[in-house]
Amino acid sequence: MDTSHHQISNSHLSIKELYQVLNEGMAVALSAESKNNIQDCRDYLNQKIDKAEDPIYGINTGFGSLYNISIEGKDLSQLQVNLVKSHACGTGKIVPAEIVRIMLLLKARSLSFGHSGISVEVVERLIYMYNEDLLPLIFDQGSLGASGDLAPLAHLSLPLIGEGEILDNEEWKKASDVLKSKKLKPIELQSKEGLALLNGTQFMASYGCAILFKVRKLSYLCDLVASISLDGYDGRPEPFDLLIHYARPHNGQIATAKRINEFLVDSELISRKKKHVQDPYSFRCIPQVHGASKDAFDYVEKVMTTEINSVTDNPTIFPKEDKIISGGNFHGQTLAIALDTLAIATAELANISERRTYLLVSGQRDLPAFLVGVPGLNSGLMIAQYTAASIVSKNKQLCTPASVDSIVSSNGQEDHVSMGANAATKAWEVIDNLETVLAIELICASQAIHFRKDKTSPFLESFLESFRQEVPIIDEDRILSLDIAAAKKFISEIEVDADLIF
Repeated sequence: MDTSHHQISNSHLSIKELYQVLNEGMAVALSAESKNNIQDCRDYLNQKIDKAEDPIYGINTGFGSLYNISIEGKDLSQLQVNLVKSHACGTGKIVPAEIVRIMLLLKARSLSFGHSGISVEVVERLIYMYNEDLLPLIFDQGSLGASGDLAPLAHLSLPLIGEGEILDNEEWKKASDVLKSKKLKPIELQSKEGLALLNGTQFMASYGCAILFKVRKLSYLCDLVASISLDGYDGRPEPFDLLIHYARPHNGQIATAKRINEFLVDSELISRKKKHVQDPYSFRCIPQVHGASKDAFDYVEKVMTTEINSVTDNPTIFPKEDKIISGGNFHGQTLAIALDTLAIATAELANISERRTYLLVSGQRDLPAFLVGVPGLNSGLMIAQYTAASIVSKNKQLCTPASVDSIVSSNGQEDHVSMGANAATKAWEVIDNLETVLAIELICASQAIHFRKDKTSPFLESFLESFRQEVPIIDEDRILSLDIAAAKKFISEIEVDADLIF
């Protein structure tokens, strides 16, 4: 971790700031204000429990449809331990480390507002795990995205009580062994603490933030690669004239046209006389299609920004107002709809990218068929386009919305669920697919420019020079899966300044 610190406090946190905290490896610490808020809430809750005559959901009752069963005395602590263990029933793939890091940070942040009844010790332990990169073993299946992300957050919480597994220095270890090695004791959960840890939207929100980080960069690179393809295809500049975009002033559309124009400054190819009057839509409508996705990403960012600055567990405690309110802030419908939108907008970037690839390999505009010097003897990039087409169709299947689905659980008590967790994991797959499709377009665009006598812009020529060190020009047939993997790695490792993508 970096020696610089980010303080968890009640101040507003933007997605860009969250990205910088994570990207720069900043250590995290609780502000004095947050510590006071957490402690004040815990003290208030203890007083309420001591005086309680009526049941308080999840504090001195069972959970879900077991809400009508009262729990008393020494069993209040055991109730919380049982809750964490019983809810840790995730399955499927292991959640990527980058997502788990965000989950730890967002869980600590949500608990820090002082409306959860948690102890300072629990929040400090979550922050310790984040700072020391001790990442709990979490699985990507099991959450309905309604009573919060119960199963994933249970697995996130297991190491706090000395259970489960932790990824430590890229090795899976028993949490109990890791705690011993760090001279730490398992935390004895108090009343309400297990529930506060498990109720919440941090699984969905963490995926949403991580996808936004990736797609903002990829959106920039989609514009860049599309500019290379446009020159490689000998496309026309008129569709990027800002006059037509100000006549239909969607923000994303204008931003895309401006960016394409900037990428193509001093290009010989874009400025030369054209034989054709119009280009196909996948070139002519880049600002309209890429721009629509940008506008969708803005909407998703607004949703995620609100979520990472929110209290999402239940019940919610308001010490100043002397209220403990059982409600539904853990319900993920807002996130589910946003995550479905995120997947659709991401898939469309891949969709139009594949169409440009198709045109580049089609033997039009004085380019050789399949972008290879001796077609026939060589198949060139014929099947690379097939691969992109296959992935794009898979994306269409993945974009069936999860947010319109629901299923009854907990004996009918939890009778409408968001399926936001499924929306999150589907969107994560779509973003990875976009990266692959874009890698294939970049290979094809590089080949197309290679067959042109005139040059593209100095900026794009420099970019292609770096790319060709990783993926050389294809003169004759070779195993293209290796080139696609190399191109995808090249794209994933490009660093784009946060000011350019947020």
